[in-house]
Amino acid sequence: MAAESQSQKKTYCVVGDIMIIPKDFDLSPTKDRQINLQLNFPDVGRVFNDFIRTREVGEFFSGALAGAMTKAILAPLETIRTRMVVGVGSRNIGTSFVQVIEQQGWQGLWAGNTINMLRIIPTQAIELGTFECVKRAMTSAQEKWMDTGSPKLQIGNASLSFSLSWLSPVAVAGAAAGIVSTLACHPLEVLKDRLTVSPEVYPSLRVAVHKIYKEGGIAGLYAGLGPTLIGMLPYSTCYYFMYETIKKSYCRAQKKESLSRAEMLLVGAFSGLTASTISYPLEVARKRLMVGALQGKCPPHMVAALSEVIREEGLLGLYRGWGASCLKVMPSSGITWIFYEAWKDILLADRRHV
Repeated sequence: MAAESQSQKKTYCVVGDIMIIPKDFDLSPTKDRQINLQLNFPDVGRVFNDFIRTREVGEFFSGALAGAMTKAILAPLETIRTRMVVGVGSRNIGTSFVQVIEQQGWQGLWAGNTINMLRIIPTQAIELGTFECVKRAMTSAQEKWMDTGSPKLQIGNASLSFSLSWLSPVAVAGAAAGIVSTLACHPLEVLKDRLTVSPEVYPSLRVAVHKIYKEGGIAGLYAGLGPTLIGMLPYSTCYYFMYETIKKSYCRAQKKESLSRAEMLLVGAFSGLTASTISYPLEVARKRLMVGALQGKCPPHMVAALSEVIREEGLLGLYRGWGASCLKVMPSSGITWIFYEAWKDILLADRRHV
């Protein structure tokens, strides 16, 4: 048998990548020669587990959970704020609460809350995830350019140096967070506003989607995108810049690594108040454009909407509903940071010191 096996081994030849075997060559397995075929499949479970344990995914889910929990608590304040901003019902917060309850019952305070939850979960996930990612990328790029020099563009004999040391990574990250989340989730914002402002016209989410799509197609779901971006940019930039700046300054002064939960609530509330106050006139103009579109008398652009508000109500009209907005924005901002940091402590426990 050994002689036969040795004879067979010498009866084939290899030409390039092709092995030529004689017709009488015995390929049947014997006791001395066995064919073992093993297929190695990737460990999908392990790959998925490694993926969900990454920092970015943890921050994404932390944002989603924080947004959902905050919105569930503060939904009634969002309803009152929207009604007061667009001029529906009373201008008094307490009276507005009573009107909603009398007209729609207690469930009216959660009008549009289903779409609100569907909107806030991806919005907060994308916003906070984008903020963290861009902040790290900008900080890393600035540190690299400080060591190796800024990027340069050579045009003939002229050399242009792009120094970005004057840019705040937090401000850039805040602006990016607002823009990306708005572009991704604006249709949900449109649906939420329609359900809140005109519940008799849009009694359910399904009806709202059908009517908006029938009247304006996909573009109808992005109605008012331009004004929303214009209003979101200063708010988001200011909000994140204020929070991070106050947090770092306070921790440095107190010689501590992080804020307590109560301190997060206060710093987040103050940051939301400041950002909302600065950008609030743009929010009023955006809501005026939205309501005008529903009523068939929409101002042509945001400047015209601002002029219309000033002409009809004076400068104070630019801050109509500001109190109700602060009543919602301040606790929302503070509570969101508490939940966000708490979920990060849970989901990123093994990466907190990485």
